[in-house]
Amino acid sequence: MKIATYNVNGVNGRLPVLLRWLQETQPDVVCLQELKAPQEKFPEEAIRDAGYHAIWHGQKSWNGVAILSRFGEIQELRKGLPGDDEDTQSRYIEAFINGVVIGGLYLPNGNPAPGPKFDYKLQWFERLKLHAAGLLARDIPVVLTGDYNVMPTEQDVYKPERWVDDALFRPETREAFKTLVAQGWTDAIRKLYPTETIYTFWDYFRNAYGRNAGLRIDHFLLSPQLDKRLVAAGVDKQVRGWEKTSDHAPVWIELADE
Repeated sequence: MKIATYNVNGVNGRLPVLLRWLQETQPDVVCLQELKAPQEKFPEEAIRDAGYHAIWHGQKSWNGVAILSRFGEIQELRKGLPGDDEDTQSRYIEAFINGVVIGGLYLPNGNPAPGPKFDYKLQWFERLKLHAAGLLARDIPVVLTGDYNVMPTEQDVYKPERWVDDALFRPETREAFKTLVAQGWTDAIRKLYPTETIYTFWDYFRNAYGRNAGLRIDHFLLSPQLDKRLVAAGVDKQVRGWEKTSDHAPVWIELADE
């Protein structure tokens, strides 16, 4: 079972890139972030023609998350992260697919920090930790994946000294991620590649991709039931070099059958 996550940075504007990548790599399940499209504007027909069923949680101009699956109709579990009924931002979607609970998330950026946006990021993180702990308590296979907007360590960022005051790298942000993982989750990429330099995002400016001046901010967290089924993981870095592409590259894992 191959599961991927991809911040598409506009699902309609980048649709040719998304469809090409789906055709070339054929993941079984895909979590998308930053759809930047209202609910009625999601390109369901094109996705279905590519061989995928889809559920999505859209929002006009901003945010938006989706899950695609080649396993047929998707059993949706929830749209939105519990803990704040007044939160209207489309940042979380959850489904049961092929025996696995898959949570697709787009964690707030939080800049400028400090400030209200950073406060919202940390509050969202607290809600995520509560929900994640509840999922672990159910003793079922779970994947929490998406754009976390966190570089967990200095190893995950090009020239970390330049990012000290950024919301993606501030101590509070890294501590929140660390305490989430400490609940019992496995950082899939780091389990298989503990010392390698791996990035998933390269800015559009200053030839960041060409210089490999990147960040690792798209993550897979696996529950203990899936930790031992992890057999491969990687970043489709070449996609970042395509024409009119996202500033993120797709990230993927492969799980062995039970």
